[in-house]
Order: sequence, then C-alpha cells, then structure tokens
Amino acid sequence: MASVTVRGCVLCVVSLLNFAFVFISGADLVRFLSFRAIYHNITGETKICQDSVPWSVALQDRSVLSSLLMDVVLLALFTAQHSLLAWSPVKHTLRSVLGVLARAAYCFTTALALQVLIRYWQPVTGAPCLWAVRHAPWSIWFPLLCFLLHFICWAIICSIIIIFDYPELMGIKQVYYDCLGLGEPPPHQSPGAQRLLTHLRHPVFLELCVVLWFLPALSLDRLLLAGYTDRLPGSGPLPGHTGSEIPLQPT
Repeated sequence: MASVTVRGCVLCVVSLLNFAFVFISGADLVRFLSFRAIYHNITGETKICQDSVPWSVALQDRSVLSSLLMDVVLLALFTAQHSLLAWSPVKHTLRSVLGVLARAAYCFTTALALQVLIRYWQPVTGAPCLWAVRHAPWSIWFPLLCFLLHFICWAIICSIIIIFDYPELMGIKQVYYDCLGLGEPPPHQSPGAQRLLTHLRHPVFLELCVVLWFLPALSLDRLLLAGYTDRLPGSGPLPGHTGSEIPLQPT
C-alpha cells in the first residue's frame, strides 16, 4: 500500500510540475507573439526593421540571411517534435514506457521545443518591414487596436482549451484517474463540442492567424513565422494542443 501511495505521489508531483512548465511556456508564447511586437510599436523602443534599406540589399545581407536560417531551423525543430510524437510507433512506445504520463510527456516536449524556439528566435532587423503603420494618428491608435484584438483572441483560445478539457490535454486527469484506480478517463465531450470540432480545421486556427498577421508592422522574420505556421497540417504553436488530438487518449 505504501508503494502505491509513493507511486501516486510521484505521479502527481511530476504531472503538476509539467503543468506549471506548460503554463509558463504558454505565457511566454503570448508575450512572444503579441506583447513584445505590439509593445515595440507603441513605444518605439526597439527598431524592428530598416525601411531605408532596399530589398535587393537586405536579401544579400549575411546577418539577415543567417537570422532567417536560424529561424527556419528552429521552426523545423518544432515541427519535427510534433511529427515525431504524433507517429503511431512513438505514441505506442511512450504509452508502454511512461503509462499515464505519456500525455504529460507530449506536453512537456512540446513546451520544451517552444521554449527553444522563443529563446533562440532571431529577429530580422536589417531588412524593411512588409508593412508598417507610422503616420499619426494611426501610429498610436492602430497598435492599441491590435493589442485589443490580440487580447480577445487569446481569451477565446483559453476558453476553447477549457471547453475541450484542459486537465486531460495536460495529462493531469490521466494521473488522477490512475491514482484512484479508475483506469483511463472517459472522453467527456458534449454533442455541441463534437459538432464544433468536426467543422474546424483547428479549434484555434482563426485566432492564431489573427495574432500572427494582425500587427502594426510586419517584419521579415514575423512573415516567416506566420507563413510557416499557417501551413502546418492542422496545428499551431500552442503547447500540448493539436486539433486532431482533442481530447487525446494515448493509445
């Protein structure tokens, strides 16, 4: 009985630590995609592009090309993590080795890949912006409008995640059911939620598109991030969350 209790405590601690790490990674993602870009536009604190540099010169600049190459590598790394862990043999191996922690492991590796992308992302400041709102009064009002719209989109994203059983997405419910000896948690999706999933390519695809594209100034690295993410098959950069896996029961 003592060993079962110790095992349950270890599983709970691991799942809660994983939840904290994924939650922090989600907050970092919001800051990376929204607050930092819009804040720079409002304050003018950081120059995100060089409009005086011609495109013909910028695209031959080694610093611009090296930054773009680094960003492509980071995006490829994030995609490789998603693709590898979505591969059936890997899912079965994780399930057989980690048991109820398989979903938590997926969320942890997703959040870890996301943290690497955020920490090592290289802004391209030596090239012109594709667009930039710089003339008053829109240079003040448009960034505020972007901030408001981003806030609404992130609120919708959080609401959708909660609707689709956030504890199960993070692997907490699986550990809870195992500690109580109840086996696998049954899927609890309302008919309305199931109908919503069948009509969406990705539950937060539209909101992520708005967050990625709706900015006062679009730099070259942001174009790369937005264009690459939009072409991912049914997924977006949300830690532990993919449209084809809601709710995910590791098999």
